[in-house]
Amino acid sequence: MADDKKVALKMIVNGKEREVTFEELALSNNLAQEALVRLLIEKKMFEPQELMEMMEKVKKERYRTPDQVN
Repeated sequence: MADDKKVALKMIVNGKEREVTFEELALSNNLAQEALVRLLIEKKMFEPQELMEMMEKVKKERYRTPDQVN
């Protein structure tokens, strides 16, 4: 069975070309983001509730319908 996953990028690791799929890239980004958030919370840079509030704000800004104005 042929692998039908789409390549997101190609990179060179130790002189060898490696293809990274969109799925691998998304999972890697998710892992890095979760680690960063956990570290910032552990270091008391912000509280979890502040993160949730900011996520809601960003969601409202980013995912509004075309007929919505500020």
